[in-house]
Amino acid sequence: MAQAISRSLLNRSALPLMWCAGCGNGIVLNALLCALDDLDLKKEDVLVVTGIGCWGKADDYILANALHVTHGRALTFATGAKAANPKLNVIVLMGDGDGTTIGGNHLIHSARRNMDLTAIIVNNLNYGMTGGQYSATTPNGAITSTSVGGNPERGFDVCDLVRAAGANYVARESVTSGMRLRNRIVAGIQKKGFSLIEAMSPCSTLFGPRNKMRNPVDMLRNLKEKAVSQAKFDAIENAAEQGYFVTGVIADKDVPDFNTSYEGERAAILAAKGGK
Repeated sequence: MAQAISRSLLNRSALPLMWCAGCGNGIVLNALLCALDDLDLKKEDVLVVTGIGCWGKADDYILANALHVTHGRALTFATGAKAANPKLNVIVLMGDGDGTTIGGNHLIHSARRNMDLTAIIVNNLNYGMTGGQYSATTPNGAITSTSVGGNPERGFDVCDLVRAAGANYVARESVTSGMRLRNRIVAGIQKKGFSLIEAMSPCSTLFGPRNKMRNPVDMLRNLKEKAVSQAKFDAIENAAEQGYFVTGVIADKDVPDFNTSYEGERAAILAAKGGK
């Protein structure tokens, strides 16, 4: 079922959207805006942090506090903002190049620290804005501008990595399931601790044409077909190698977040010193 377009925090003066025809970023943006509406969050209570990349331009369309920062460093700026003002709802928007490749180290340690941040990574399997180079999620053998004979490396599973690093909430959906994506974002914002929502999206301008998918509609159909439950994924032989990916909630737990742990340590030190 199609979801209504959220308007309360949409910056209409920045329209039309700058993304290519067939790109899923607009769907993810609407899912985020609808999630903010669902939670009745006001713009002064929200900080959107973005890095470099196609999805990094999303802050232009959101009426909220925003930081547009350097390539791969969105989570570091977000960590500082959250530590300084724990009451802020900090939402970090990154692509697979920005968030998992250049910023991969920060992704691991933000999850390990369990910072109370909500990270939304749009994964289109390549660096879309900078020329279509391969990223840490590009499949083995895929054609990109920096792997014209096929990617010699193997991409990693973002959700598995972040879950193993210690995140409290991890989920993945395809942009072909806008309502489910919206619900995952709501749950991620509500969860205390580090949350990651990965949105699988097509790059119909660069990745698709180089990999025998020139029609954006065909790319969306392929995404819908490859998005499966954990049970179905386990039943398919060599599922990951065939491009299948698990959707739904990957991890959901309640370990104390960084700020809570830090304040506890601080209180204990002050108590040991007689409150001084």
